[in-house]
Amino acid sequence: MKYNEWLDLWLNKYVKISIKYKTYDYYKRIINTHIKPILGEYDLNDLTIEVLQDFVIDKLKHGNLLTGKPLANSSVINVTKIVKQSINQAFLFNISNINNSSKIKLPTVTSTKISAFEKQEQEVIEKYCLNNTKSNYIGIIICLYTGIRIGELLALTWDDIDFENKFMSISKTAYEIKQDNKLCIVVDTPKTKTSNRLIPLPNNIVKLLKHKQKQSTSKYVISTKSNKMVGTRSYQKTFERILNKLNLPYKNFHSLRHTFATRAIEFGMDIKTLSEILGHKNPSITLQRYTHSLTAHKIEVMNKFGKLLVIR
Repeated sequence: MKYNEWLDLWLNKYVKISIKYKTYDYYKRIINTHIKPILGEYDLNDLTIEVLQDFVIDKLKHGNLLTGKPLANSSVINVTKIVKQSINQAFLFNISNINNSSKIKLPTVTSTKISAFEKQEQEVIEKYCLNNTKSNYIGIIICLYTGIRIGELLALTWDDIDFENKFMSISKTAYEIKQDNKLCIVVDTPKTKTSNRLIPLPNNIVKLLKHKQKQSTSKYVISTKSNKMVGTRSYQKTFERILNKLNLPYKNFHSLRHTFATRAIEFGMDIKTLSEILGHKNPSITLQRYTHSLTAHKIEVMNKFGKLLVIR
């Protein structure tokens, strides 16, 4: 069997039923753009370790389909992971006689530095959003003080806000996919099981939300003029325009989540609590991701502690 034939069968018969549609759409795009053009015409039994390793090297050298330049190590690993999964399952189902997936050598993952706004930058953003007539800008404030992801923000409805007990319920997320060359918004369950969570709301955020709700005629906290859900790309562009207007250096929308986590650590929030608010699977993920912020916090605390020493 040709590898491209198996990829279609594997993806639609065995993978699709066990993953979120967003992940399925991602797998499909990776298979069609990165894997099939290079490996698709090979017979499954001809996928030798040399062929597979050459595939990895090719992606590392000029795998970026837009520029022809190298593809990031993490991206190469993600692409190869799909190759390995599909080959491994073909072998387990006796569709292929060989399985070289475990022999592929992959590049090391270079840890990316967490990008968060400095306190002064955050203050500038907050002041602009709070004093602007565009009510949707409140979403940026919400993210800065709850750490929710953009998809979680845009899927948020007023029913998710418990004003009496001052909690926000995160039970869904929104993302965009292409169907028939048109962008469609999909509402799905959150990223992981632990992403379903209740987030305590600061009093000032509750006040802002109450004011926003009085003005709103939509079921969504952030909505279009026609009371529909705002798309992720549209809201990301809104955020980019704000940064340009304020002459602040570009940071992606996810930096708001990192900013929340960084400020929380600076204020002394314990890692377990922060992990639960962010919806991480376990505190070790939070520890690993925000090591830099923790180091700065530890230095500050140790310096304060050191002032107890009286030198005569």
